[in-house]
Amino acid sequence: MTLRVKLGKSDVLVSPLGVGVMTWGETTRTYGGTRGRDAEAGALEASLASDVNFFDTAEMYGRGSSELRFGELAQGRDLAVATKFAPLPGRTVRSLPRALDRSLSRLRREEVDLYQIHFHTPWMRIRPLMDRLANAVDQGKTQAVGVSNFTAKHLRAAHAALADRGIPLASNQIQYSLLHRDPEMDGVLEACRELNVTLIAYMPLAMGALTGKYSARLRPRDRIRQMVGPFRGNRLDDVAPVIERLRQIGERYEKSPAQVALRWLIERGTVPIPGAKDAKQAEENAGALTFRLTPQEVQSLSEASAAWRP
Repeated sequence: MTLRVKLGKSDVLVSPLGVGVMTWGETTRTYGGTRGRDAEAGALEASLASDVNFFDTAEMYGRGSSELRFGELAQGRDLAVATKFAPLPGRTVRSLPRALDRSLSRLRREEVDLYQIHFHTPWMRIRPLMDRLANAVDQGKTQAVGVSNFTAKHLRAAHAALADRGIPLASNQIQYSLLHRDPEMDGVLEACRELNVTLIAYMPLAMGALTGKYSARLRPRDRIRQMVGPFRGNRLDDVAPVIERLRQIGERYEKSPAQVALRWLIERGTVPIPGAKDAKQAEENAGALTFRLTPQEVQSLSEASAAWRP
């Protein structure tokens, strides 16, 4: 059985790598779109067969369609489920309990393992928002609570507010990869380590740029990726040296660039949650759990991607 890691100081144990199911159930072409229910079912089965038990969704994804699809496929399965509350305009902190109940209904579960605030907004004060999260724990509707896209300052405020209720802040889910190293520079990674808050890394493969299948000559087809991050302008030229280092290290272990990129995040104490649209992608991602990198290799990758630090 794969080693399990705790989410912060909570009692929730998850695989060191999870699965982001944002596009499951989607009818649009977001990040390439869905491949259908059967493919998503295959991704679930392949993940569980590889001992990956942690799945992340949100009420915002596909306006609930991700939760619905995942709930349908995972009903009755023993796995760890995370979802999120969206503090959208027009909502207040009082909106959270009802939103959680709706998420639970779509997920076909009585409780989730991790309930997160999707992002910070100035119209919802952190302390009363954390009180609602603490209430959800007390009511048995979630085992642990976390935040997402929180700055170091807001992370510390959330941690302190929950501590007053005797509940740990389990996690902060943020964008982090070899091509997006902001958390190392803006204080978020440092705060997570200091407070024992697990950093859950979304977009760990930089929307596919770290898989090695794209280049300046071969770009993704969907328009969203063509306009952002490493795909914007000529930035894929700057990705090439990182891919080359990933390939060099991967050859030592017979692993792909993507698997090495995910392993780099795991070695740094984070829990990456790459997307998986079918069984093949799920199996590819899970390969990151079957080897280790040396400290020298971790450092080598950090140096190769130093240009991507802000």
